[in-house]
Amino acid sequence: MNDKTHFGYQQVDVNEKQGKVADVFHSVAAKYDLMNDVMSMGIHRLWKRFTIEMSGVRKGHNVLDLAGGTGDLAMKFADKVGETGNVVLADINESMLNVGRDRLVDKGYGGRIEFAQVNAESLPFADNTFDIITISFGLRNVTHKEQALKSMCRVLKPGGRLLVLEFSKPEQDWLSKVYDAYSFNLLPKMGKLLVNDAESYQYLAESIRMHPDQETLKDMMLNAGFDEAEYHNMTGGIVALHRGFKF
Repeated sequence: MNDKTHFGYQQVDVNEKQGKVADVFHSVAAKYDLMNDVMSMGIHRLWKRFTIEMSGVRKGHNVLDLAGGTGDLAMKFADKVGETGNVVLADINESMLNVGRDRLVDKGYGGRIEFAQVNAESLPFADNTFDIITISFGLRNVTHKEQALKSMCRVLKPGGRLLVLEFSKPEQDWLSKVYDAYSFNLLPKMGKLLVNDAESYQYLAESIRMHPDQETLKDMMLNAGFDEAEYHNMTGGIVALHRGFKF
């Protein structure tokens, strides 16, 4: 009998989830940035800025931006690491990676950022390669999160940091109720209006609720081999930035 996992609120075979998630992002890739701005009212830019600040990035660092999509973080990191550093924008989804590559080439980053189509569960990099790894709004889509976290820990250098920016659990009950009403009523309608795809944004709302809460994800990072882990809630816990340290 095949093992089951969740795809939003659906139960699916483990070997089917990756393809279903891929279909979602193939569908929304072309207007991904527009939807991010509309859905978060632009606040996602502040969340990402805080992620950069908490990374401790410096000139000469090697950075891996997983689930990097259209390259928001990769561009900022490329500016920070300078000519002596290196940034790899990686994504499992070919459509998202193509959109990101085209965007960064157009902005003049083509020769400064590498691109790689990878699966976070089995990263094709040597041990102790990167000073910083980020994964923004991507971990909830990974089938085997524990395996992915172990893979990230393996390729991180001693002294390095992992930053996981992800939707999480609101701290107040009233905020949860408002957030649920927004997510399940408005998000699919916006998806239908802007990208003619309500189902993908229904999945988005459901996948957020199935993602581990702040304390659970912190424990998962420690169990995956990180020596320390912490998190910072933003926007009342709607989003959390987890930071793991490898010593």
